[in-house]
Amino acid sequence: MNKLHKVYNEFNTETELLNLIEKQDHQISFDTPLRPDAFELDDETKIELITKEFTSIMNILGLDLTDDSLKDTPTRVAKMYVKEIFSGLNPANKPDITLFKNKYSYNQMLVEKNIAVYSNCEHHFVPIVGKAHVAYISNGTVIGLSKLNRLVQYCSQRPQVQERLTVQIANELKEALGTEDVAIVIDANHHCVSSRGVKDTGSSTITAEYCGKFLEAGFKEEFLKHIAQ
Repeated sequence: MNKLHKVYNEFNTETELLNLIEKQDHQISFDTPLRPDAFELDDETKIELITKEFTSIMNILGLDLTDDSLKDTPTRVAKMYVKEIFSGLNPANKPDITLFKNKYSYNQMLVEKNIAVYSNCEHHFVPIVGKAHVAYISNGTVIGLSKLNRLVQYCSQRPQVQERLTVQIANELKEALGTEDVAIVIDANHHCVSSRGVKDTGSSTITAEYCGKFLEAGFKEEFLKHIAQ
């Protein structure tokens, strides 16, 4: 028996096998691209190394690092990268999720809209700024509302593309709640479009991820109606 037959025999149907492959491909495709050794250096070492490299960049640009306004900029940038705007790269910074039993048997969708999104484009390392709208339907537990904001923040604090960010938030929420019934819409402005290149300050980008019941027209329409109000 070859390896393919052994794998196939573990599943009842070809559909189950294809669903697993699709699920694995989906997860892999939307992981942030990281090297295997991404977390071998501690934060302080990363800050020290980035400070040196950013000093070189500023020197190449011809900036006077003896000026009191500029002399500490490399360290400030390094700390900002590691401790703030790219802190979501490290799984150790994933927020603890507080869940509660759904004792009141609330079985409608819960929607939290206008969650602030502050991320950075991985192509140019300039800001992506916008709003996320998040919804889920409880399967027996409910999440502390502030944890929705923290999940959005955690996924945002890494170099991103908006499509991946949207799916990562959905995946984190599904994992935390143990349900497929989640929906995410993000509406954001990209500074790589507004501050450089075409310099279009009037456009925004909308992405969405609908899962479980939100793939059904009725649930999707209700969600979109809520966030449009």
